[in-house]
Amino acid sequence: MNQERFDYLTGILASPLEVDAAEWNALLARQAQPTPFLRHEFLSALHTARCAVPDSGWAPQFVTLTDPASGRLAAAAPVYLKGHSYGEYVFDWAWADAYKRNGLAYYPKLLCAVPFTPVQGTRLMAHDERALRHLAATLVAFAEQADVSSLHVLFPTDAEANALTELGMMQREGVQFHWLNDGYRDFDEFLSTLEQKKRKNIRAERRKVREAGVTFRRMVGEDISDADWRFFSKCYRQTYREHFSSPYLNLDFFRMIGESMPENLMMVIAEADGKPIASSLVVYQRDRLTGGTLYGRYWGALEHVPCLHFETAYYQPLEFCIEAGLAVFEGGAQGEHKMARGFMPTVTRSAHWLAHPAFSDAVANFLDNEKNHIHAYVDELREHNPFKD
Repeated sequence: MNQERFDYLTGILASPLEVDAAEWNALLARQAQPTPFLRHEFLSALHTARCAVPDSGWAPQFVTLTDPASGRLAAAAPVYLKGHSYGEYVFDWAWADAYKRNGLAYYPKLLCAVPFTPVQGTRLMAHDERALRHLAATLVAFAEQADVSSLHVLFPTDAEANALTELGMMQREGVQFHWLNDGYRDFDEFLSTLEQKKRKNIRAERRKVREAGVTFRRMVGEDISDADWRFFSKCYRQTYREHFSSPYLNLDFFRMIGESMPENLMMVIAEADGKPIASSLVVYQRDRLTGGTLYGRYWGALEHVPCLHFETAYYQPLEFCIEAGLAVFEGGAQGEHKMARGFMPTVTRSAHWLAHPAFSDAVANFLDNEKNHIHAYVDELREHNPFKD
């Protein structure tokens, strides 16, 4: 049997700063589903601002494959050695608890993901199909040889998930809610496609915000001032404070991406009585072929106004999406309430490998049952979609 010969040079990097930014971004641009979150600027900002570093339980172990003939980057993946499961949005806490009950250590584990970012897209960047297969095999071999319980690849593309499945990794599915732009001229045309009750509710929500005297500013890229960043960061921290938790990101991080990738950022600031009271930040990417995507990411408010969250985090970005001609608005993790606002369920994928054979078998059975429940759940949701028949 002919066996394909792989002769790449493998690197395990302790920082995204160790890989050339131009090479990384050039490789990303070649992928079928690139997102701004895998840009070198975004990942390096997470590292430099100390959001995703060993001290926070995210030890970078970026995997790179280099072509020895050309010296060029052939494949790469953002990999972290994790000491916990925070900031992942594919929940494996129950698995960790089961390990603990049986006297086994679930941490550390290996994670291939963009920290704090539940967005499906390229995770295994590769120059071609051959490099993709070798990168996938390298990740699995890395996990098998390392002193870890498991390997998890979160929100990969379907092609990447399939390549990992061929290597014995288990697939897991999840659900998010995405809004699709059907070429709407404006927000009212979008509303006209909804059932009367849903349309009436959205108009009532927007009217409550207007009648409260709230106005909005939308800024893109370099129009976002440092004062805007400081205010937004305060709102972002307030969201976590209200949930009695610590924020994953900080002002330094937001300032860094504001400087390094302004073309991907849009901020909304809500104002009342001449002062700012709430803010949201979305990330977007234009694409001449697909139309591009807007990603709902962060929001917070310093004052309570009925329906302010929906207006600031959904309706203002949705209007921007229509005006900019973006094809998709990904609303982020969870939230059936988004369906009433035109967001429809979308299945996401992840891939998992566990070193312990018995636990691997148990998780495989769990995932089979979970998959059946998810498919039934999605079917039920789609039967109750908010659009006119």
